[in-house]
Amino acid sequence: MGPLLTIADAVATHARLTPHKLAVRDSRRRLTYAEWDARASRLAAGLLGLGLAPGDRVGVIAHNRLEWMEMYAGMARAGLVVVPLNFRLTGPEMAYILDHAEVGAVIAGPNFCAMLDGIRADLPVPADRYVVLGEAAPAGWAAYEALLAGARTDTVFPVVAPEDMCALMYTSGTTGRPKGAVRAHAGSTLIALATALEMGFTRDDTALLVMPLCHANSLYFGTTFVHLGATIVIDDRPSFDAEAVLKTLAQDRVTFTSLVPTHYIMMMALPDAVKQACDLSAVGKLMISSAPARPETKRGIMKLFPNGKLYELYGSTEAGWVTLLRPDEQLSKLGSVGREWAGSGAIRLLDHERNEVPDGEVGELFSRTAYVFDGYWRNPEKTAEAMDAHWCSVGDMARRDEQGYIWLVDRKSNMIISGGENVYPSEVEAVIGQHPAVRDVAVVGVPHDKWGETPLAVVVLHQGSEATEAMLRDWCREKLAGFKCPSRIVFVDETEMPRTATGKVLHRVLRQRFLPA
Repeated sequence: MGPLLTIADAVATHARLTPHKLAVRDSRRRLTYAEWDARASRLAAGLLGLGLAPGDRVGVIAHNRLEWMEMYAGMARAGLVVVPLNFRLTGPEMAYILDHAEVGAVIAGPNFCAMLDGIRADLPVPADRYVVLGEAAPAGWAAYEALLAGARTDTVFPVVAPEDMCALMYTSGTTGRPKGAVRAHAGSTLIALATALEMGFTRDDTALLVMPLCHANSLYFGTTFVHLGATIVIDDRPSFDAEAVLKTLAQDRVTFTSLVPTHYIMMMALPDAVKQACDLSAVGKLMISSAPARPETKRGIMKLFPNGKLYELYGSTEAGWVTLLRPDEQLSKLGSVGREWAGSGAIRLLDHERNEVPDGEVGELFSRTAYVFDGYWRNPEKTAEAMDAHWCSVGDMARRDEQGYIWLVDRKSNMIISGGENVYPSEVEAVIGQHPAVRDVAVVGVPHDKWGETPLAVVVLHQGSEATEAMLRDWCREKLAGFKCPSRIVFVDETEMPRTATGKVLHRVLRQRFLPA
């Protein structure tokens, strides 16, 4: 494969063409393309100066902030691989990922230093390669700004090939252990070009990134606007603030943003006076994804954003974007996630023997995209499960209608999507099952007005043992990220746990039993 522009190349291009244009900002700082390019080079030189080599992985743990864009570009320039971690994970969860990825350095926000100090003994990172964002640094850490300021200016950067890895993105697995999806520069660039082509973005757009920058959603959309030379606004609040986001959309004349249904619901619930005070006429395109959206939610979005054309997206970290429900299809195909789009080939729905099922029947969804991932890091078994030649599956079950529209039915792995975050029942079950009073447990997703879905745990206690809902919730909070912890715990007798003839718990039956009335 010949040369292909990376995100670092795109920044450099626009630094030459439009050096003074606002490239990216958050609530603290703003950078022109020329400034972004210079800081990305200094970061690249600083990291290589620590002894890192092209291909080495660098773990990043931080809330949304401008430096994320510097790091994505800077590491691409140095030939390093970004390992973005979900900031909601606990110390043990982070330790597993950082060790499994064999990271050579860690960059973290100031509020994560104490947690990382507690797991240093479990990590393969040299003591002098812990970098904290900002100008100040606690003991045992190097300051990010000092690293940039002290970087050599004569560093020769490596030639980065399209097939080289640019990011290692961990997604939760059905066994409870996260899997590292290998993303190459070629795939990153191709998905950016396909996004711009399909949705008609230009250099004149201003995009607001609200979703965590450790997630594929913000990374893929952010990369798209970088390649175009557009402007990116980063919402750097640690939690979603509906009123503040609405005001940012108005004040910055934002033309695009991507949110999960929960975000839209929270904005629509704001007082009418707040909504009417915001001029949202500049918002021309909106994306909704990551969780099912109810019809009333979509209608409310269209009312709140009178000029906003609503798109719904289905995809994954592994496959990239797979289907799109376009603005003119929103009401006629409510409930569908749309059809294939630019960059994706035909979708196959297969039965358990890998035979295609007829339209109208449910099968496992396999997609073929130009930007599919390169497999799971150090996990050939899971890679083989996910890939059938060039076809990729993440375990979603779906059906196709006679017009080719895809309708997601269930998740092969019973995955729960809570507020846009993936929760796998088996991981939660494993934690609750470790409690000495628990004999058996099953976790299912139940509908939630705000979060879309939320985990519910059905627990069987050992005879003679005692445990309360509060006790088990505290047990979970010590070992799991907050969004993975059950919002409700129900205690049942062993005879009330539905099972197959082989003893497997019937999650489907439990889910129906505990659905809200």
